[in-house]
Amino acid sequence: MRAVPDGRGGTVLPLLAGDGPLALRRTGPPGGTGAHVTVVGAMTAPLGGDRLRIEAEAAAGARLTVGASAATVSLPGRGGEQARYDVRLTVGAGAELRWLPEPLIAARGSDLTMTTRARLAPGARLVLREEQVLGRHDEPSGRLAARLTVEYEGRPLLDQELSFGPGTAPGWDGPAVLGGHRAVGQLLLVAPDLGDHAAELADVPAEYGRAALTALAGPALLVTAIAPDGRHLRTLLDGYLRRFSAT
Repeated sequence: MRAVPDGRGGTVLPLLAGDGPLALRRTGPPGGTGAHVTVVGAMTAPLGGDRLRIEAEAAAGARLTVGASAATVSLPGRGGEQARYDVRLTVGAGAELRWLPEPLIAARGSDLTMTTRARLAPGARLVLREEQVLGRHDEPSGRLAARLTVEYEGRPLLDQELSFGPGTAPGWDGPAVLGGHRAVGQLLLVAPDLGDHAAELADVPAEYGRAALTALAGPALLVTAIAPDGRHLRTLLDGYLRRFSAT
């Protein structure tokens, strides 16, 4: 998908094409200043052995919001093959991209590697939310490796990799990492006018999970959260999203 300014203060989508399990639909209120796209799962995916890729660009001056109609469930293939899901985001000068998909659920027996890479031009704005739920209700987690890489003005801003599930890094579900929680997520906000913010921990009851706010070496803030389930995780992240929505 590609979003560009329409010359009248709005944004249009000259390119919107999906294939296989990834169907793309124009959504959102008509006549707004930004374009809205919803990713619809046209079939069950990713399965073991699948190779999926989605690309989104907000050209200079455009505003694009991308969401999803439902959670993405990673499922095992017949032969235990690994699946890949790659997301590539480009945000031009003065453009804004809000990447707000639904959670990724690592079902029992699945094996998924997911990479998200974002490139931001000067003055670009990005709101990016990622949520991983480790297993469906009352089942153990599948294997999941998720890497998030962000460049701002050609320089590295963030590069992190998380691995969960059986056979991955030792202690991934121990007290030093998840502490028994089954959902993990991050919210990244990049904007030239964010201002200065000190690191902090969310003031919430322990049973709701944990969230930490960190200022990155650039015009960016990163919220990292763990929670007992997807509902509590979304509550934690949405609290910060509302707090900075006017920025």
